[in-house]
Amino acid sequence: MRVPTTRLFPLGLMLALAAITFYLDRTVSEEDSHPALRRHDPDYLVANFTTTTYNREGAAETMLSAARMVHYPDDDSTELEAPRVVQTKRDEPRVTVRADRGKLERAGEDIYLYDNVVLERAAGAGHTAARLTTEFLHVVRDRSMVRTDREVRIVEESRSLSGRGMEYNNETGHFTLRSEVRGRFEAKQP
Repeated sequence: MRVPTTRLFPLGLMLALAAITFYLDRTVSEEDSHPALRRHDPDYLVANFTTTTYNREGAAETMLSAARMVHYPDDDSTELEAPRVVQTKRDEPRVTVRADRGKLERAGEDIYLYDNVVLERAAGAGHTAARLTTEFLHVVRDRSMVRTDREVRIVEESRSLSGRGMEYNNETGHFTLRSEVRGRFEAKQP
């Protein structure tokens, strides 16, 4: 019994297409798992940089600077060495935050600061100068908010407050300490 070639041609074509598809799938999978693509190598670094965010009126509102910035393309992370954030809003005291190291996310809207973090609020607009120290601080620039889950100490004139876990909204002035809260308040001398 003889099989006509017109019936075998479509079957042969389908087998050839399946083999090519299998080969291409294997080739693409091997490229994705290539060791060079899994490495955490920087694609650029910048030394002594400063970036400034302006409000709608054109006035400088937030300035971020660091001794060194390193960007990693594999996870789109940016690491900072000796970062410093200065926020100046009209009719509000200047807020300056600095740390030993930091990390940026969401195009710089979320700033994570680590090790020897110091936040200083200048005196003005009905507020006295204040200083906050902690080991970790999350700055949310677009909401003017700072938060931490670590031990924090705040000193303002003759008062001090400490606790674990804190959230402060600079726009509303709302301040929360989560636990282990301790305070010292001295009466002003007449």
